[in-house]
Order: sequence, then structure tokens, then C-alpha cells
Amino acid sequence: MVVTIPSLSKDEMKKTIAKRIAKEFKENDIVTLGIGLPTEAANYVSEDMNIIFQSENGILGLGKDQEGPVYDEKIVNAGGTFVKTTKGACFYDSQTAFTIMRGGHIDAVVLGALQVDQEGSIASWQIPGKFVPGIGGSMDLIVGSKKVIVAMTHTSKDQIKIVKKCTLPLTAYKEVDMIITERCVFQVTKDGLILTEINPVFSLDDIKNSTTANYKISPNLKIMETV
Repeated sequence: MVVTIPSLSKDEMKKTIAKRIAKEFKENDIVTLGIGLPTEAANYVSEDMNIIFQSENGILGLGKDQEGPVYDEKIVNAGGTFVKTTKGACFYDSQTAFTIMRGGHIDAVVLGALQVDQEGSIASWQIPGKFVPGIGGSMDLIVGSKKVIVAMTHTSKDQIKIVKKCTLPLTAYKEVDMIITERCVFQVTKDGLILTEINPVFSLDDIKNSTTANYKISPNLKIMETV
């Protein structure tokens, strides 16, 4: 029997995940957004909230993406995207950036992953069969931040990413607090994964058929917040 799971376009997946990420930030939080999809979250934070975004390439006070056709090419985030800065923003070198990241000054970090397991361990840097330059700042950010949020597509090329045990080299062991995908939200607890929110486009069976990790369903399961 072939199981067919509803699908969203890449753009719809990115928007769904980014909007949900933005719901996690609190007033005056200092937040680091990882390269790729997580950086999209900055575009969905309410204008009346004071959230200070930090970029590991040396910006405190990161703003939304620049809008063309003319760009200030001197201001880019860690992923190389042209960005704006907020009032009072500052720039600094890598040594200062990593001091901030390692020193417990980041309230939340949001980053992608290749795999996350039911214990909250994360593998995010080595792609089998491909050359990668190294682990980058992910390990420092994950261990040094107060809250670790993994934001990623639920599967990739039909490969399940939320698993019982990571099979790829770990970035960090048992450090993830929350997983956000286009399909659902999991909280990582000392007792394992708890499914707390579900995108109404998908069913509980869809989640079950695309997740090999063990998890419990919250008795207060609700619709995923994306507006």
C-alpha cells in the first residue's frame, strides 16, 4: 500500500516554518538565526516587538532582508543575504561574536538540521558523500544558547529527519528544546518528544508516517500557529 502525504510548495513550507518560528520570541530576546531557512523568521516578527537579532558574522541588531533593486552590499547576514539593521545596531569581529555565543548571552538560537532524534540530539553539518567546510558556529551556538529551536522541512528527498537515533555525526548531544517543521511542532522533554501542534493540512497519520522517532501526542494538541 502506497501512503500519500499532502505536499506544500517550497515557498509555502518556508513561510509556514518561518511564521511559526517568529511566534517563539519574547520581548527583549536576543536571538541568533542560523543560515538558510531560519533567517526568514526575521521577516515575520511584529514591528512593535523589541527582538534583537544577532548574526554570527558580527552583527547585533540585524533587521529584515533588504528590498531591491539597489542594495547596500556592505551589510550581509551569516548566509550572505543583504539585510537591514535596526536602530542602535553594532558590528564586531568574529572573536566578539563567538564570545557572545559561547557566553550564555543568546536567549534563543534557531537553526536547521539534517537529523534530530527523540533525545534532542542534533546532526546538522555533515552531508554524506559531499564535501563540507566544517561544523562552523553551530556547536557553539547550540551549547551556549538558553533555548535551541530546530527549524527544518519535515523530510528531505523522502528521507525522514526526525528519527529515533541520529546516524550522522552529531553537532550536539541532547541540547534541542523544540522542533518546528511545516507539518507540526514537537517539544523535547526529559520524557521524550511531545507533539504539541499540527498543521491542519496534515493528519496525525501523516506525521506518524513521516517520523520514525517515538513521541507522545499532547492532550492539548492544537492547530499550528502560523498567522
